[in-house]
Amino acid sequence: MSLIELRRSLDSGEISAVELTKSYLDRIEKADKSINSYITVCADSAVRQAEKAQKRIAEKKADFLTGIPLSVKDNICTAGIKTTCASKILSDFIPFYNATVVEKLLNKDAVILGKTNLDEFAMGSTNETSYFGAVKNPLNTEYIPGGSSGGAAASVAAKLCAAALGSDTGGSIRQPASFCGVTGFKPTYGAVSRFGLIAFASSLDTIGFLTNSAEDAAYLMNAVAGADKQDSTTSPSANQDYTAFIGHSLKGTKIGIPKEFFASDLSSEVKSAVLSSGEFFKDCGADLIDVSLKTLSLAPEVYRIISSAEASSNLSRYDGMKYGYTSDKGAGFDERASFSRSEGFGEEVKKRILFGTYVLSADNYDTYYKKALLARQHIKENYDNIFTLCDMVLTPTVSSAAYKFEEKTFEKIHSHTADKYTLTANLAGLPSISTVCGYDKRNMPLGMCLTGKPFDDARIIAVADIFERHYNKLRFSI
Repeated sequence: MSLIELRRSLDSGEISAVELTKSYLDRIEKADKSINSYITVCADSAVRQAEKAQKRIAEKKADFLTGIPLSVKDNICTAGIKTTCASKILSDFIPFYNATVVEKLLNKDAVILGKTNLDEFAMGSTNETSYFGAVKNPLNTEYIPGGSSGGAAASVAAKLCAAALGSDTGGSIRQPASFCGVTGFKPTYGAVSRFGLIAFASSLDTIGFLTNSAEDAAYLMNAVAGADKQDSTTSPSANQDYTAFIGHSLKGTKIGIPKEFFASDLSSEVKSAVLSSGEFFKDCGADLIDVSLKTLSLAPEVYRIISSAEASSNLSRYDGMKYGYTSDKGAGFDERASFSRSEGFGEEVKKRILFGTYVLSADNYDTYYKKALLARQHIKENYDNIFTLCDMVLTPTVSSAAYKFEEKTFEKIHSHTADKYTLTANLAGLPSISTVCGYDKRNMPLGMCLTGKPFDDARIIAVADIFERHYNKLRFSI
């Protein structure tokens, strides 16, 4: 059921908030053993929150999300609940405060079912680097769910929550959304507060949502978006109604098709599905415009340098002295910190810290990091020029459908280049939404992305909503 359908059922008394919450908790207990989407399930607190929500519903004082059961990615702080980043070094860390997004949801009496699994410190695109084990794709458990928000995507796809909070640094919401067959929305950078999100790469990280529909993402944005005094990067421009354009005509909407996104490394099935989606938009009155993002080829290495540099800086705080895992080896501070970090971080995280430290070193700063910042600016300027011609761009989300864990495909061997389809939206700080646009011969979903102008989140949500209503109607009528 969509969020609006759940809202009607709760308000009409067809189901109570407690019954709804317990039904999700029962399903988690039965189904998640084979999926591993949750690290922590908060059964007792979720029922208490549902009881509180039901009182508010009975008093006719419910907000839209009152009594709605949600999951939260385990790199978003929750007071009194473990927030592990799927790592050994934070495996027992319990924050004393809520992230701003969590606080806003709890103020509306939403229900937090638990914390979802991810690639360690959100570094990865398969959800295999988690200290708590890999997440399985609920559509076929032999396949990866994508990452790093693989647990969040799987929890929605398996109907283990009504919607999920995730984070997106280079595609970490949209890529698993595509692989698991759900909707993934990354807002404009600065639209949603990052306070309480454990940082990977601060200039790229964005909190967003994995949902059953674009419309659901709009309602969640209405609940959590806006300026926050605890996050100086947030903007008052985010204070808007994200459902404002839902139901509007596409007539006159200009949608760009960047030719570089449809090159030879894109599977023929994805290419066909995305271009067919463009033809649907054209039939609805939109104008399709050929555009060029010449800087696309720069994105993988620019992202790798900037994200690793910021990760090296952000993760330097974990020394095992104040909180987190502490090794019992080493005599003094330096030795103890070294052992704690060596034992506490996984291999992927160590690689990125080492690479980030390398590009930030005095000998390499100008050669790598400074040039990456200049290239990032070129990517932003490229998008600025594109948006003088169109309102948004239509691209593939990923170059293929999900693949099996043991497959040694191009995607797995060259994962940092395979992510290029999602990276540019983060580097330019743009809103981007992924939704299902087809299925491959194995019946695994294929995704398309709509990426828009800064703070034009509501418009791309509305366009995705039009497609989803048409596509779902078409698919379920067959």
